Amino acid sequence: MGTKVIAGNRGDRIRSDCYIELELIDSGGIQLELKSKVKKMFGSEIEDLVNKVMIFFEIENAKIYLEDSGALEYVMAARIEAAVKQLIKTKKEFLPEILSQNKTQTAKEQNRRSRLYLPGNTPKLAINAGIHKPDGIILDLEDSVAPAKKKEAAILVRNTLRAVDFYEAERMVRINQLPLGLEDLECVIPHHVNLILIPKAEEIEQIKKVNTKIDQLKKDRALNYDIWLMPIIESAKGVINSYEIAGAKNVVALAIGLEDYTADLGTQRTAKGKESFFARSQIVNASRATRIQPIDSVFSDVSDMEALAKNVQESKALGFDGMGCIHPRQIPVIHKNFAPNEDEIEKAKKIMNAFYEAEKKGLGVVAIGSKMIDPPVVKRAEKIIQQAIETGILKENWREK
Repeated sequence: MGTKVIAGNRGDRIRSDCYIELELIDSGGIQLELKSKVKKMFGSEIEDLVNKVMIFFEIENAKIYLEDSGALEYVMAARIEAAVKQLIKTKKEFLPEILSQNKTQTAKEQNRRSRLYLPGNTPKLAINAGIHKPDGIILDLEDSVAPAKKKEAAILVRNTLRAVDFYEAERMVRINQLPLGLEDLECVIPHHVNLILIPKAEEIEQIKKVNTKIDQLKKDRALNYDIWLMPIIESAKGVINSYEIAGAKNVVALAIGLEDYTADLGTQRTAKGKESFFARSQIVNASRATRIQPIDSVFSDVSDMEALAKNVQESKALGFDGMGCIHPRQIPVIHKNFAPNEDEIEKAKKIMNAFYEAEKKGLGVVAIGSKMIDPPVVKRAEKIIQQAIETGILKENWREK
């Protein structure tokens, strides 16, 4: 008998997952013991999948105990692969078919008002997350995953990127702190991830290492799609270096993580936020100076929507474009309060009308009365109009009205 290894999760509260015990043996073929409430209906399909994975990894003799809690095929395959890779060294990957909609690219300046954090090792939360319409879905490999589960979580996240419908949300992954995060990239970069979040970003060298690794993987796999970066500033040193970090290659947004930042300061995070005002302002200024998006921290009280709305309004007033969220119910509140208000829309309409008139006349400058309007102001107005249309506040044919 060989060493017995385990992968996956089990327990009364576990859903859409499975638990695997795997032991290599000298003879006897593949011996599967299956425990599942749907064994009568799907037992043969589960057995077929197990055999396919074993054949793929060239394992002829093994004892397998599989406890199913409603796992989909891509989850079950990931758990079996994670167990196999604890016993044998292989670079082979048992990949599910990738959905066509999961090959889409995202734009540098698209909406990133909300990004929903999901633990990378908890499949039940990812399966239908896209129906809540966040701008981005983050499959997290860092803080939400126990150290012993990091490698199998990366395999599950890889399969999730291929097999789960994100309903047009940007596909994001938060990797681990470097250097472990560089290994995470090997698992996710070839599978059409749109954006990588880099935690605990403190200096530009970290961003350069991530870019170098991504470039190498793209070259080795002949990949030709954009992969954006969002460093997360979580320390006093990171705040001081935020301008340099914001200007690094492929960085499209700069986020702040206030829980770790306040801990680094040796203080407590408060509702008024006086302790983080400097840092948040610095993130906004660094982002605007480098023409990227400033993204605020998460709001941790998932039950108080009124306090969340106030927090979003304050965030918008500071200059942020979006923030993180940890529960789907926060998404509509965030979108509503980051949306442009009536005064902003009216001002943007005047600027855009002046721009259209100048363009029609072939003029090189835009003016309202005697006041010249700079190109960045026109671009900002255009963004406000687009946001108003996307949120249903303004009709697409607003000029005709």
